[in-house]
Amino acid sequence: MKLSREKINHLANCIMNDFGKRDEVDYIAEPTEVRLQVVKVITDVLAVDDEVDGFVKNKLDSLSKDIWEGSNEWEVMYNKYYEEEMNKKGL
Repeated sequence: MKLSREKINHLANCIMNDFGKRDEVDYIAEPTEVRLQVVKVITDVLAVDDEVDGFVKNKLDSLSKDIWEGSNEWEVMYNKYYEEEMNKKGL
């Protein structure tokens, strides 16, 4: 999934605002450093998502049986392979 830098920063700011409202959240580092780490985590997860998406699509394309992208069968197979790959990566 592609998100612009602005959208990622907006998400990080929303998360930081939510953290600020919670009594159970206390910062060891400066809030700016925490926000930068939130941005990094979001960016890293999106990169893994893109990698897995490409891998799964290639795997589906390489099957001997032609499955049309967008069909119910394709969606079921895509979700199955996607979940398997994300589990392998610990996500």
